[in-house]
Amino acid sequence: MQKRSVRTDLLDVAYEEHGPADGPPVILLHGFPYDPRCFDEVAPPLAADGCRVLVPYLRGYGPTRFLSDTTPRSGEQAALGHDLLQFMDALKIGRALLMGYDWGGRAACIVAALWPDRARGLVSCTGYNIQNIAASSKPVAAAQEHRFWYQYYFHTPRGIAGLTDNRRDICRLLWRLWSPHWAFDDATFERSAISFDNPDFVAVVIQSYRHRYGYAPGDPAMAGIEARLAPQPKISVPTINLHGDADGVGPASKTDHQAKMFGGPYERRLIPRVGHNVPQEGPAETVRAIRELLKSAGG
Repeated sequence: MQKRSVRTDLLDVAYEEHGPADGPPVILLHGFPYDPRCFDEVAPPLAADGCRVLVPYLRGYGPTRFLSDTTPRSGEQAALGHDLLQFMDALKIGRALLMGYDWGGRAACIVAALWPDRARGLVSCTGYNIQNIAASSKPVAAAQEHRFWYQYYFHTPRGIAGLTDNRRDICRLLWRLWSPHWAFDDATFERSAISFDNPDFVAVVIQSYRHRYGYAPGDPAMAGIEARLAPQPKISVPTINLHGDADGVGPASKTDHQAKMFGGPYERRLIPRVGHNVPQEGPAETVRAIRELLKSAGG
């Protein structure tokens, strides 16, 4: 594994690279609050298959940095999709197999939906991850509102102070709540938690959770992408949805009727006793899905 970085239009993106430089590209994208360590058991077997596996740190995480102090520290969905597309452009990757969950899954879904020629396949945990911001003010069932407690907390000044001062405590609790069967230890958590010390982590996270409810403005430079996402575009590339049946924030029932959002081949797979962090809790299932899509695409 090689640690590298590449400059895009807005970021100096830190990433890890596995496998041969001329292999079929596979991009693995982490979520909140995690980092590339979630792919430590996914990337090596794919590299051994001959894939070029790229695992970037998202904006606000680890060594990834903004190039300018004036760039809005936005965590909105359009920014995440933009970053992925720019990352591929900077590395001259025309098409890649995209896999992600949570924030990373959202970035992968956006590129697959808006630029389908850049995605040879998609593995998206919890399926269709593009936010419907226009409908975000509509209340949901009380049980689901309860699962979103952290989002409402981040809408307040107290939440900003809490994430600033107690980020490890908050993130560790989210790991436990979202993955009730995952018996991670302190060392496993700390290997990822160091990525939350990024100087822009709090600002990016707070803006992300406020913007999705319409409580914070987006980056004006991303308005065009947000406008294209507003109609909830279908995803036409071959897709496998991996959904942990013990996901504590996005229950399996959430994706019961998502097939209509996919215009191409689509399969939903429930993984027993796996929570929100699918690649780290279910690496074998993750690798299997990626291999199957690569094979079907002629990789």
